[in-house]
Amino acid sequence: MKGLYIFLNDFFKNKGHHVFLALLIAKICGFIGSLSIIRILPESEFGTVSIVASLFYIAVSMNGFGSNQSLLRYGSLTQNNDEKKSLSAYLFKQGFFYQLIISVVFLFISVFYINTYQDIFFIFVLFTIRLIGYYFLNHIQAEFRISGNNRSFARVNNVVNISGVLLLIFLTYSFGLRGYLYAIAFTPFLSLFWFKKEHLNSVRDAFTFTKKELWNFGLHATGTAILSDVLFSADILMLSYLMNETAVANYKVGLLIPFNITFLASTFMQSDYVVLAKNSTNKMYLKNYILNYFKLFIPISTVIFLFGLVFKTEILSFFFGEKYLGTHLVFIILLGTFSFNMLLRNLFGNLLSAVGMMKMNTSISVLTLIMLLLFSLIFVKRFGIEGMAISLSLSLLIAGFLLLFSFYLYWKDLK
Repeated sequence: MKGLYIFLNDFFKNKGHHVFLALLIAKICGFIGSLSIIRILPESEFGTVSIVASLFYIAVSMNGFGSNQSLLRYGSLTQNNDEKKSLSAYLFKQGFFYQLIISVVFLFISVFYINTYQDIFFIFVLFTIRLIGYYFLNHIQAEFRISGNNRSFARVNNVVNISGVLLLIFLTYSFGLRGYLYAIAFTPFLSLFWFKKEHLNSVRDAFTFTKKELWNFGLHATGTAILSDVLFSADILMLSYLMNETAVANYKVGLLIPFNITFLASTFMQSDYVVLAKNSTNKMYLKNYILNYFKLFIPISTVIFLFGLVFKTEILSFFFGEKYLGTHLVFIILLGTFSFNMLLRNLFGNLLSAVGMMKMNTSISVLTLIMLLLFSLIFVKRFGIEGMAISLSLSLLIAGFLLLFSFYLYWKDLK
């Protein structure tokens, strides 16, 4: 247990708790927001919003074609503050140009849904505005991280998320769907209070990394993020195609809590990302990190699953109301999957990113998506929304073991 104590002590020494708590608050706010619209909006409107939101999360993964991911990794590797600033300014300007292209394409997708779902173009417009706001938010967050200013990272994150969920609840309750859309569209722009004017100035590209290297990592990071979000959107989109918006709403309810429990692992790993990038070639450090991570998260994931298994009916009734009690089997299948997911996919996916092996992450993500589509065609027609839960579970479990094996191949070759 001494190793675990040192592991946690280093986490606090590096001020990782500021990042962890900020990301934790973001997840809690996101959960409260989702819970609120489930209870306030009619099933049909919630189902339609879920379809657009699924596409939005794919698009937001492409923000700036990975400019903020490149800034986070390569900004962590350099100790020169002037180089960090130059890198940040270059990636911001070039990434924003790419972001505008992404936003236009996202809005154009609405033409395929206009004749099927009511008010969907208006929903796409507001989500497009939110998409641009997220670009500013993500860049500002990455800049604070590479400068070691985790306290300011936490501050901007907390202001945007807490203000956002309060505004969302008030406007959704007062004005329904339109109030919800206005709330989510404009809250990311609160991050502009921390925006530095120097990003708009012309600067010399005074950094040692090549542009090809930066965008190669960024594009692979984007590809991995897209495929990951496509994975968690494809199930919704497949259900909307194979079934209907009511099935989407019921499946989304069963998925919501299990999906969000992984915030414990993902926020912990994100809190340590900068340190992991700096120690990406330290074989002993990586080994000890994995062992101590398991010591911490095996008990956590076990307790979460057992608690959910015993109190599934009470949890669903309390959070979503009795009309969604029929989703209990989806809830249990996915709770078990995401509990185990914290020990494999979250851990080794983030480690591969930190050590620069984004190509492997991308390849496994492609394979996972293909598996999900094939499994869903087999199981959804037979078992309905429970079939989609089975399809997602099988895909994630296989991907987790592939990520573990890929990282092992990298680790064993280190000196």
